[in-house]
Amino acid sequence: MIIFAAMKKVFRFLSFILSAVIVTWLMFGPLVKGAWSVEKLDEGIYCYEFSGNDGFDGFLKQGGAAGPIELSAYITKFMSRGFSRPPKAEPVEQDFGCSTMVVETVDGQRLMGRNFDWNNCRCIIAKVNPKGGYRYVSAFNPDFFGFGPDWKPEGFANQYLALASLFCALDGVNEKGLAVANLVAGEGSETHQDNGKPDMTTTCAIKYLLKTAASVDEAITLLEGIDYHSDIGALHHLSIADASGRSVVAEWVGDRLVVTDTPIVTNHYLCPENFGAGLHEGDCRFEKLEAVRDSLNASMEAEQLLDAMSVAWQSWDDEANNVHGGTQWTALFNLTEPGAVYCWQRDTTRRFSFSL
Repeated sequence: MIIFAAMKKVFRFLSFILSAVIVTWLMFGPLVKGAWSVEKLDEGIYCYEFSGNDGFDGFLKQGGAAGPIELSAYITKFMSRGFSRPPKAEPVEQDFGCSTMVVETVDGQRLMGRNFDWNNCRCIIAKVNPKGGYRYVSAFNPDFFGFGPDWKPEGFANQYLALASLFCALDGVNEKGLAVANLVAGEGSETHQDNGKPDMTTTCAIKYLLKTAASVDEAITLLEGIDYHSDIGALHHLSIADASGRSVVAEWVGDRLVVTDTPIVTNHYLCPENFGAGLHEGDCRFEKLEAVRDSLNASMEAEQLLDAMSVAWQSWDDEANNVHGGTQWTALFNLTEPGAVYCWQRDTTRRFSFSL
């Protein structure tokens, strides 16, 4: 009897431990698996995989977020399941370049090339299979979270923090062949819509489109259904393309969304209402991309597109002639057989492929 009573106590204790483990895993399992999957691809560039509830449905249900403080609060709540208080969000306010171009291969595949231009930074590439949405690959610069110049997603705590990029992207492509990229646009005040719709910052909106939209038309409908807010104190426009070959730029004139068909986007406005705003003297990247595209009748293979994007690469030197920034990554998105190739810091031999 004594042995039996002791065994009952042991079993009760083990049952309690097992229940606690199961509950903890149900709460944090997908996030923990995602954090453990963080991998260093090369100096400054990392990737991870995530599958499960990405928290976006809850984000929309609470009305989204109109700025970094609200967004940081929700991300912290989601990732800690309410056990942690949100840190102060301090994103870097900075203008940056960027360019995109959409072409077609000889056999009819649609491709988008994309340059992301910024100070020397880190890149986090996420391959996500979200519950209730389309699979996608996206890239993010943690400077937008204000993580600091020395932060790296190394060690479990920082790997876990890297999953904050589930809510933000600078570019990406989904399994339906929809590609989206963020570029600074024009000059002037930021965009902050206030129409009583769910709030979404620029980089959040890209995640929303990748997860939810299968075409350019669907993406535009989704943008019309949110109140859009600029990130990092700058104006932005979005280059959007799909597997049909349609490519547009979504721009905000005041608080009004305007969509213009175009295969090339850089950093000046392209809509008739504000055409040319933000174009700086000596910036010929749009014309250079246009000339290459026209010379090949808009038909390029993947390698040709990567070469073509190099004509719009940027490299920024400081007073000591040290390169401190420029084109940080060049992405090639296949919209017909969805997938992405990322080339790191103006070196097309440093490339990383992700298939959908």
